[in-house]
Amino acid sequence: MTPDHPAELTVVGIGADGWPGLGDPGRNALAAAQVVFGGPRQLALLSESITAERVPWPTPLLPALPGLLAAHAGRLCCVLASGDPMFHGIGATLVRLVGAGRVRVLPHPSSVSLAAARLGWALADVDVLSLVTAPVAELHPLVHPGRRVLVLSRDGSTPAQVAALLTARGYGDSPMTVLSSLGGPAEAILAGTASTWREDTVDPLNVVAVSCAGAGPALPIVAGLPDDRYESDGQLTKREVRAVTLAALGPQPGELLWDVGAGSGSIAIEWMRSHRACRAIAVESSPQRAARIAGNAEALGVPALRVVEGRAPDALAELPTPAAIFIGGGLTRDGVVEACLAALPRGGRLVANAVTLESEAVLAGLYAKLGGELTRIAVNRAAPVGGFTGWRAMLPVTIWALVKP
Repeated sequence: MTPDHPAELTVVGIGADGWPGLGDPGRNALAAAQVVFGGPRQLALLSESITAERVPWPTPLLPALPGLLAAHAGRLCCVLASGDPMFHGIGATLVRLVGAGRVRVLPHPSSVSLAAARLGWALADVDVLSLVTAPVAELHPLVHPGRRVLVLSRDGSTPAQVAALLTARGYGDSPMTVLSSLGGPAEAILAGTASTWREDTVDPLNVVAVSCAGAGPALPIVAGLPDDRYESDGQLTKREVRAVTLAALGPQPGELLWDVGAGSGSIAIEWMRSHRACRAIAVESSPQRAARIAGNAEALGVPALRVVEGRAPDALAELPTPAAIFIGGGLTRDGVVEACLAALPRGGRLVANAVTLESEAVLAGLYAKLGGELTRIAVNRAAPVGGFTGWRAMLPVTIWALVKP
């Protein structure tokens, strides 16, 4: 260990069954420790035989964690964590902070594993979502007919929030099971359906099991959501063009996208929907549109979308480095394309769409100078023509895509 960290740091997973549920490795580590960190509930589960100094976590924890470890440098330390410390737990945070080689992890079965065991659900076929630090809106992308979801709750009000979201989405028929204090003496199971759920609050240590059922809309997992899923003033990349644009952007897990001139935010939103780890920043100069982007992101399950209200290129100056950039507006403004190209790392992707002659001329010039791919898309949708049906043409869209060399 370096001098500013404990001499030894062991993370011990503990369940609601407390001390009796620990194996010998965990008990031995705690018995040898000089300091034990944990939440008040976890520390209360320790045996009276543990003589180590007990240090409850401060609030907020993350900013205080480096200083807390430094204050106990050179001592044998244990950290108590709920269940599996590496599954949405403090173990992963400590590894990021001090390095994997400096942390020993002794896991306990997670609440998700215990819930699956009680329900007879195969974990490989279940989607798992933690709402411990996330808003309930993040459940939206996981709601599909016939799918099972296990939700780690923030507190006792989470099940009611889940039920309300499902009901509002048209999935009120979804069976819900709330499993609380799993593995402990106070273990309890409540069952019902989303639309009839009446429990405003339950034991805060709970997992919500959902079997999605109902007549609500089933949103696709691929790019190209129906246009009417977005609130818009007309500044919306239409679904056919959106699908092609997202394919050109090529989202990868964990990557960051800049959506410049975001309009309704559809490109940024569907970038984030492609994978839970994908991140995006929507840059929009109109306050009304910026607010609308945030509303669309909430409704479509990516409330973590960051919305920057400002005009490019100035609004781009302090943003973190992106893996990809989409320019949906501002192509003809001085400095926008140059700022975007400068911000991209080698191998980063830039995609820009044009619908006017002026912006199309900009793309033609960029293509002649820098190469890449230039594509023109014309979409026609069937529409009534008197008593018959004809083709209604949408504005053609020119798409320029470049991988920065």
